[in-house]
Amino acid sequence: MLLLAAAGLFSTKAAMAFQTDTVETYSAANRKKTYKAVVIKPDGYTTAKAYPVVYLLHGYSDNYAGWVKKATGVQEAADRYNMLIVCPDGGFSSWYWNSPVDPAFQYETYISKELVAWVDGHYKTIANRKGRAITGLSMGGYGTWNLATSSPQLFAAIAPICGGGDPSKAWRLQHVPVWCFHGAKDYVVPLSQSQAMIDAAKPYNKEVKFTVYPETGHDSWVEAYNNDSLYTWLLAHKRYRHPLVSVSADILKSYEGSYAGQDKDTVTIALVDGKLIANPPKGRIELKPSSANTFFFDEKGFDYVEFTRQPDGKVTEFVVAGERRKPYKKIK
Repeated sequence: MLLLAAAGLFSTKAAMAFQTDTVETYSAANRKKTYKAVVIKPDGYTTAKAYPVVYLLHGYSDNYAGWVKKATGVQEAADRYNMLIVCPDGGFSSWYWNSPVDPAFQYETYISKELVAWVDGHYKTIANRKGRAITGLSMGGYGTWNLATSSPQLFAAIAPICGGGDPSKAWRLQHVPVWCFHGAKDYVVPLSQSQAMIDAAKPYNKEVKFTVYPETGHDSWVEAYNNDSLYTWLLAHKRYRHPLVSVSADILKSYEGSYAGQDKDTVTIALVDGKLIANPPKGRIELKPSSANTFFFDEKGFDYVEFTRQPDGKVTEFVVAGERRKPYKKIK
């Protein structure tokens, strides 16, 4: 049902000389087994330079070899864009997630932690977020959403195709550019699955694109992966950095006070020598402004603090957005 049978997928534009490796990687997290993956190298691959990597996730009932056996044109993309393509094995029906009831079923951990580290250790890659993107179709589209919302620090850009995810986690993609694709006549995975993720991500992320093919069914990946601009878009994004802006002393001073979290921990915020300083129970953290109401600790990190005001201007709380959104109510 989800096989890549379209003859035109990744149409040939020139004679290609890519190299394809089938590798085996051991997973301590996922059933303590060895899994295969395909790594496609561009023509002229050399250890003298570092290459960007695109992770390509297969659909339900397929496996790691599906891309190169059923859509040989995928290999040519490695040459055209001078990149590595990694096709993991997501199993027959893993959905690329960690089971909450079976501690041995940990596909998400295997790919995000073990496979990425293995690839970076065995190939000459740009071994950080700015050189890494992920895309996938159907079950692989679900996997793309899941892996990106679980580990947003891993990928510079994502392109989920005819999949879906958990809208409550979409806020975690605030610094991850998204280009989503879906067919309007998809009766296998309804368009509403992608739409829900797009709607949930847009309030937090200005770099969200959604392409809907009005006459296309479930095989929207054919048009998506034949779109050259998708690859240039995936490879164009680099490491996110929070912008540092200037905020008036009056605004900074309005955030002073004590705030209580849900776990009864208290944070005191004070303006010291023109800098906003948070004093949690342990440590001292400078809050650097990226806007009038959002602050960060590390310009390369994803965590941030966002203050909330009432219509009358009174500050009522702040939220720390990291692994989860943790609110702190102003108590004085």
